[in-house]
Amino acid sequence: MLIETQQTADKDVLNFFPPQKMLPQGKIEFIDSKIMRRSPLAEKIFDLGGVKSIFITEDLISITKESSANWEDLKPQILAEIMDYLSTGEPTVIDTEPDSSQVHDEVVGQIIGLLNARIRPAVKQDGGDIVFKSFEEGIVYVEMKGNCAGCPYALVTLKEGVEKILKTYIPQVKEVRNFEKKKENKD
Repeated sequence: MLIETQQTADKDVLNFFPPQKMLPQGKIEFIDSKIMRRSPLAEKIFDLGGVKSIFITEDLISITKESSANWEDLKPQILAEIMDYLSTGEPTVIDTEPDSSQVHDEVVGQIIGLLNARIRPAVKQDGGDIVFKSFEEGIVYVEMKGNCAGCPYALVTLKEGVEKILKTYIPQVKEVRNFEKKKENKD
């Protein structure tokens, strides 16, 4: 099996041209472990070490190596992985759409990350805190604490600050609301 290669203007990028189609159509790029799970071939190539990203089209596999890696060592190993994989007859990409709970968990992770990195520090400067409670049907529920809990500007902070930031970076967020503790009847 002959796999042609081609140098590019970027010394860290090498193109591989397998003798058969890699994808039925389109293109896909692998730069992190989450998306890499969709392609056993990409996983095997990344496992070699020294690989920064993989870009696959119908007839091309473009590999970007880390600048510290050496093509003389990496190229034969990549060629071997491509040949071995093509001999299995398996598809390059496994079409697995993430289930809704997986998507929900990823969005919650993004919300918490953004709250911790961008919003909580500002709220803490005013002597308060903001705590993530839940994310349901596009609505983020947070609890204001400390000085912010009784502050008349808390609602403005939620709508003009927190909601704007979350909606800007996370398209699944439609609204931010204050978490209301359920009060028990003591009758």
